[in-house]
This record gives sequence, C-alpha cells and structure tokens, in this order.
Amino acid sequence: MTTEAKKGDGLLETIKTVVYALLIAGLFRTLFFQPFWIPSGSMKDTLLIGDFLFVNKMAYGYSQYSCPFSACPFSGRIFGGDPERGDVVVFHHPVNGQDFIKRLIGLPGDKIQVTDGVLKLNGTPVQLEPAGQFEEIFEPQGPNRGFPICQNQPVRRGEVCVKERTAETLPGGLTHNILNVSDSRTDNTPVFTVPEGHFFFMGDNRDNSTDSRVSPTVGGVGFVPFENLIGRADRVMFSSAGRSLFYFWTWRSDRFFKAIE
Repeated sequence: MTTEAKKGDGLLETIKTVVYALLIAGLFRTLFFQPFWIPSGSMKDTLLIGDFLFVNKMAYGYSQYSCPFSACPFSGRIFGGDPERGDVVVFHHPVNGQDFIKRLIGLPGDKIQVTDGVLKLNGTPVQLEPAGQFEEIFEPQGPNRGFPICQNQPVRRGEVCVKERTAETLPGGLTHNILNVSDSRTDNTPVFTVPEGHFFFMGDNRDNSTDSRVSPTVGGVGFVPFENLIGRADRVMFSSAGRSLFYFWTWRSDRFFKAIE
C-alpha cells in the first residue's frame, strides 16, 4: 500500500471516529441528559449564576423539545412521567423559544395566588419560616456582567449585598429557600387556575424572576404546556463564579455535585 493510500485511509478513519462521536453525543443529549448553564439569578439561592448541571430528560419522557433545536419529529409527549410539585425544571418558553429553569409550583387544576409576597395554593398559605439572610458581593456576575439586586441598597461595588431568606414548605413537605428584596408588582396577583395539561412556575428569587405570574404577552411566562418540559434538574455538577465555565480558577469548591432541593 502506498504512503498516499495509507494517509487516505487514516483520514477516513479519523472522519468516521468524529462522526460516530458526534452521533453518540447527540443521542446521549437527546435521550438522557442535557447540559445547562445558569445564566441569571432568578433561582438564587437554590441555583447561582454560573452553576453547571445536567438536566434529566428521562424524568418526564420526551416531546419535540427533547431534541436539539426542538427537532424531534413528533408532537405531544411519549414515555411521560408526571412532574411533582417542587421540582426544579428546565422548560421551553411557550412564546420566545428560550430555555428557562424554574420551580414547579402549580399542577393542573390548582389555584395559585400571591398575596403580600405569600404564596397561596388552593386558598391555603404555604408554611414560611425565617432562614436568615443571603449574602453575596456586589459585583458583576456571569457572562452578562449584571449586578445583583440588594435589599440593603445603596451598595457600592465590592460591598456585601443582602437579601432576606425564608424557608418555604410546599404541600407534600418539600422545603426550599426563597429570597425577598422589596415589595414588587408580583407580590400581589390575581388567582390563577392552572389549565389541564399545563403547569405554573416561579423562581426562588421571587423579586427577580420572570415566571408564570406574568403573561407571556407582556414579557412573562404564563402557563407552560406539558410538552414544553425538557427535564428535571437534580444536581449541580460544578459552578463557576467567573465570566466563563472554563475559568476553572473561579470554580466554587462548595458546589461540586451539590443536590438541588
């Protein structure tokens, strides 16, 4: 065999290896887990800007949004498990097409209302307990370099930014932290009745979250159809406090493989 032929065979094998690797990666991403990097502070302090996690796509089955670029060739949902109240879920926004991550608060048929910042489920206020303060440094965060919103404004760069933290217990017993900064327009809402086949989501950082409390026609999320759910977030793999997840020197040592509650 000539040198040129050997080089040609080597190049062909390399191309085959790359193609197979891409196919396997695509299949893995479609059927099992999808990577997700937290871009905003709407789920603090459960999730921080820069947290990197894998979304469990097997939890709720598969829809057209399970494939990259929403390209699965079917409608509806197959092999679907039922989401549970309190799950932290990645879903496809019903209008703008972006992937969001929020906490599932309302199931089909539930009546949801927020009064003076207190969540009511089917007319009953959830249990709340003080949980101290959430503190972070007032400085640019993540790739967007945005500053956090602080309860103790005005705060100068480099100083401590404080938010009131409360432990909220949902029906069923799941307890998670929520943050409060100030009175906002989403602290008082009408009663929302969740339609069949839809869900109601809220961010844990209640005064800094675009979620189901606001209609998508005016920039919110509204009710999210079941088929738009991509998967459940179970665990943070690692977390970067810098501008990029590749800045390993900014990785947060206390967030490796941290369970999401």
